[in-house]
Amino acid sequence: MERNLMVAGFGGQGVMTLGKFLAEATCRSTDKNVTFFPSYGAEQRGGTANCYVVISDDDIGAPLGDRMDDLIVMNDPSLNKFLYKLVPGGTLFINSSIVKSDITRSDIKVVKAPVTELALELGSAKVLNIIMLGVYIGVTQVVPAHVVWSTIEHKLGKKPALLPLNRQAYEMGLKLGEEQR
Repeated sequence: MERNLMVAGFGGQGVMTLGKFLAEATCRSTDKNVTFFPSYGAEQRGGTANCYVVISDDDIGAPLGDRMDDLIVMNDPSLNKFLYKLVPGGTLFINSSIVKSDITRSDIKVVKAPVTELALELGSAKVLNIIMLGVYIGVTQVVPAHVVWSTIEHKLGKKPALLPLNRQAYEMGLKLGEEQR
């Protein structure tokens, strides 16, 4: 088994954090090989950002590729730039609060999640990536949900005041993802 994921959006949307949390959770909970490869645009906040996460039972030859099993897009430019990378039968996860372009492919599964809107309802746009991570785990179950939360909890351990909001965001995303499985 090998699963290739690309996460793409603007800098400041937590794209890298989402990828890092998934990669670390995989390392902590499985005997699978995992790679995380970030790619930044010219700017940080507001510029383009994307990352690749590959999870495999076998050795991983290269962390990059033009054939993604899953694609998470947080904005329209990312959709337009990277949709071609998604394999037929792959799953496209879109931040439907921001992504308004029509999905022109009929050979993929589309999972829509208004993560920006939901994050704002929770009181902080900073958790939109945690909601999307929950959606991704809820749909794919590539890593046990409790292990992903444990990783988030561990990574945010020095800032315990952030845990309740992030827990609520993750569980909201998880529920939304499970409903679309």
